[in-house]
Amino acid sequence: MRMVALGGGRGLYATLSALRRITADLTAVVTVADDGGSSGRLRRELRGLLPPGDLRQALAALAAAEDGGTLWSEVFQHRFGGDGVLRGHAVGNLLLAGLFEVLDDPVAALDEASRLLGIGGRVLPMSPEPLEIEAEVTGLDNGGTSCIRGQVAVASTPGRVQRVSLHSPDRPGEDPVACEASVRAVYEADVVVLGPGSWFTSVIPHLLVPGLCEALVRTAATKLVVLNLVPQPGETAGFSPEQHLDVLCEHAPGLTLDGVVADRDSVPVPERLYRAAESFGARSFLDDVADRGRTGRHDPDALAKCVREAVAETTRESR
Repeated sequence: MRMVALGGGRGLYATLSALRRITADLTAVVTVADDGGSSGRLRRELRGLLPPGDLRQALAALAAAEDGGTLWSEVFQHRFGGDGVLRGHAVGNLLLAGLFEVLDDPVAALDEASRLLGIGGRVLPMSPEPLEIEAEVTGLDNGGTSCIRGQVAVASTPGRVQRVSLHSPDRPGEDPVACEASVRAVYEADVVVLGPGSWFTSVIPHLLVPGLCEALVRTAATKLVVLNLVPQPGETAGFSPEQHLDVLCEHAPGLTLDGVVADRDSVPVPERLYRAAESFGARSFLDDVADRGRTGRHDPDALAKCVREAVAETTRESR
């Protein structure tokens, strides 16, 4: 089964940790708009560099193993301490930055990193160029609508995000370019999974790259959305589960879905989610997919089980 997961950060890590329990033919398509932490520092110092942090996390998720994984996978995630210029940088971020510069091809660089880590799956950027997120936000001091730029700023805004858009810093006014390998992976997939993760800065951005959005709309793959366990301050505070689907529809009106996966305890009114999912042509699959020992985290085994059941049910119904 060829599966493609789209997202970024911890949300994508959770998805990949679950999906690699289902198939070895797994591709991660990762956002490239991060401007915080180690990635942000590297973007500012190395103009034109793809932010490596979310890409590194996806590689780490595919390299992880219950027995602790390899030495290289551990080193890849290691962060430098101390008080010098390397403080806070992950080894994997620096390695990817070097590969990007030496090979001058992000896809080739990520494939090389996968070989180094012994990964069977693949990690791809959603775009071959670094992008910038811009959000329309209400509820700030000015009483109107404010424009907030940058992933960190959008994720931490005290206002309410209404819409987000993506821009190329090097090509003002032009649409973001999709990574051809990512578009091809979506078209060739049997199953495509979107979410969980930071809704406006990790999930929706995939719908804002025209070539990738078109592939998500037109692919014959079974399309699933995995909802977050809790609303996120600064992005979806006060959102109901069905509102997450509403904003997906607003940003990609032509998108249809086959299934919506959610934790049963995170859905206070299941009937509303059922109706919202049906508006996409989808069924809702509610199960106990949260890690009861870690708040706000999915249990990879439970999530894998629910996704497997959702794929089986939606595939059976489409025949």
